[in-house]
Amino acid sequence: MNHPLPPCRACGGSHLAPILSLGRTPLANSLLTAAQLAQPEPTYPLDLAFCPACTLLQITETVPPELLFRTYLYYSSFSDTMLQSAQQLAGRLITERRLRQESLVVEVASNDGYLLQYYRQAGIPVLGIEPAVNIAEIAAQRGIPTVCEFFGAELAQQLRTAGRQADVIHANNVLAHVAQLNSFVAGFATLLKDDGLAVIETPYVKEMLDGTEFDTIYHEHLCYYSLTALHRLFRRHGLQIVDVERIPLHGGSLRICAGLNGRAAARPAVTALLAAETGWGVNQIACYREFGARIAQLRSRLLELLQELKRQGRRIAVYGASAKGSTLLNYFGIGRETLEYVVDRSTVKQGLYTPGTHLPIYAPEKLLADMPDYVLLLTWNLADEILAQQAAYRARGGRFIVPIPDLRII
Repeated sequence: MNHPLPPCRACGGSHLAPILSLGRTPLANSLLTAAQLAQPEPTYPLDLAFCPACTLLQITETVPPELLFRTYLYYSSFSDTMLQSAQQLAGRLITERRLRQESLVVEVASNDGYLLQYYRQAGIPVLGIEPAVNIAEIAAQRGIPTVCEFFGAELAQQLRTAGRQADVIHANNVLAHVAQLNSFVAGFATLLKDDGLAVIETPYVKEMLDGTEFDTIYHEHLCYYSLTALHRLFRRHGLQIVDVERIPLHGGSLRICAGLNGRAAARPAVTALLAAETGWGVNQIACYREFGARIAQLRSRLLELLQELKRQGRRIAVYGASAKGSTLLNYFGIGRETLEYVVDRSTVKQGLYTPGTHLPIYAPEKLLADMPDYVLLLTWNLADEILAQQAAYRARGGRFIVPIPDLRII
């Protein structure tokens, strides 16, 4: 990171501290067609920095959102884990918030309707906001009214002016993606009813640090949140975090609930986690620099394992044409010299090739038909689900290499 660093995305602070450089990498979700393999592939710097003023961990490069999100290949409904979590959360909030036919539930970055469908089935009016044209169309086909646009203060004001205010706003795994962070959070305050609740899920930076989950760093993920950083950001826009819980999704996430200032008192869980973060050094740059050193150790161990397996003549495939996987393979320099192909459950990814490494992507059924000796599991955050789905492959002797949070063979 030899170039001047930009101001903090949240507080505007001008003293970002460099933490880690992952070099120049392709966009993690820019899967390629066969015809594109011979064409030059755009790459962008992937550098991580820390704001000592507000504790926000962030990357320094902003790739235009239109390039990243207008066409998108991640469909939430392909994950059983995501669907189960969504159904449970919707059921809980319908009861706790006493939602009824006069209520309105809005989801920002609503994807294919994976969450809102459960409110709709219960007779609760819903509205999705999803900028990806291809995914918004699928949601609409499923009967989920969807505004195909990026969310922010302006769109929130338009909806409010049209008489649409939300009892509940969901924003799952989107806050990390937002370039105009202050406009986005201000939009919650505008769109909520006076007693409304914003329910936000985002990967938790402490889990990322403890588990060496560096593969969650890619150009779509601009920010990596502690509760401390979220508390300061939301307070700036008249919102108070009233509850927080840690959930297992995506390798460990926070689910926060926020309302308009003065409408409800924060529960003890909020105070307790803020204090715990101070205790482990959320304000201290040393915690983040130690993370970089552990990544180097993981790289050495994984490369050594894969090279030894290749020396033994073992065949190795990959499970998961994911953004996480793209970061790991490109930064670690693992490609076709070691790995044969990738399998992924998402039908929209099958037939394409991975960015940078150019591995072909097939359906998961190929593992059982082809029987590679080992499979490198890059969607390790869904390990339990995938290992259960691949019981037949494992019963015939197939083995999985899980690189994160602890390198192990299953």
